[in-house]
Amino acid sequence: MRGDRLFITVMLGPALIILALFYLWPMVENLRVSFTDLTLLRLRVGGQWIGLANYEEFLTSPETGRLMMNTFIWLTAISVAVRLLLGLAIALIVNTPLVRHLKLATIARIAILVPWATPPVVAIIIWRWLLEAPDGALNTVLVTLGIIDTPIAFLSDLRTVWPSVIAIVVWNTVPLIALSLLASLQAVPADLYEAAELDGASRSAKFWHITLPFLKPTMVVLGLTSVFWTFNNFVYVWLATGAGPGTFTNVLATEIYIRSFVDFRLGYGAAIGIVMALIMAVFGYFYFRMIGRRQIEEVL
Repeated sequence: MRGDRLFITVMLGPALIILALFYLWPMVENLRVSFTDLTLLRLRVGGQWIGLANYEEFLTSPETGRLMMNTFIWLTAISVAVRLLLGLAIALIVNTPLVRHLKLATIARIAILVPWATPPVVAIIIWRWLLEAPDGALNTVLVTLGIIDTPIAFLSDLRTVWPSVIAIVVWNTVPLIALSLLASLQAVPADLYEAAELDGASRSAKFWHITLPFLKPTMVVLGLTSVFWTFNNFVYVWLATGAGPGTFTNVLATEIYIRSFVDFRLGYGAAIGIVMALIMAVFGYFYFRMIGRRQIEEVL
C-alpha cells in the first residue's frame, strides 16, 4: 500500500508542479502586489508595502457601487439568465418532431454553431458595424421600415448601451448552452413521455415533470460556469464600449485594466483582482452547497 502511494505521488508530481507554477505562484504574487503601491513606472524598484490601503480605497470609492452593479446585475445576472432561457428555447425548438421530420436538425445545429465558432473579437466588430449610427445596418433597416425617425447610437446611448452589450454576449455564447441542453434533451427516455401520454398528461405537464428535471443538472453546471466566465470577462465590454460612455458600462474587469495599464497602478489593480476572486470563491461555495451539489455530482 505504501509503495502504491509513493508511485501515485511520483506520477502526480509533474502535474502538481505545473499547477503550482501556472496557478498558485501567480495568485500568491498577485496577493503580495495588492499590498504594495507598485506602479508600471517603478517595476524595477518595486512597490512599498502599504498594507490594506488599496483595498480600503477601492471599497470606499464612490465608483465601487456602480462597478458592482454593472458587473453583478448587467454583465452577469441578466446576460446569464437570458442565455439560459434562450438556450433552453433553442434546444426545445430544435428537438421538436417537426424539425426532425423536415430534416432540419442538422441545418439547425450548423446554424447554432456559427456564432459560437466566431471569435469574440470578430463578433464584436460585426456587431459594432450593425449597431453603428447613423449608417449601421440595424439603423438603416429601422429607419427604412419607419420604426424610428432618427438613427440610434446603440453603443453610446445610455438607454441602449447595456442591452446592446448583452445582445453581443448572448449571440456569441448561447450556442454552447443550446447544444449542451439539446444533448441532454435527447437523452431523456422516450418511454417516459409515452407513459405520460397514456396517463393523459398535457404538454406543459410533461415539460415541468419530465423534461425540466432531466435538464436541471446540466442547467446548474452551465449556470455556474457561465457566471464564472461572465463575471471575469473583459473583452466584450472593453471592445464594444471602452467602458463608456464615460464610465457608464465600466465593470470590475475593465476597472482592473484601467487602473493597472492606464493609471499604471498595478498594486491597486491587483487588489481589485483579489476582491473579484474572493467574490467568486464565496459564490461558488454557496452555489455548490445550497443549489447544485447533487446536480453537479450527477453530471460529473
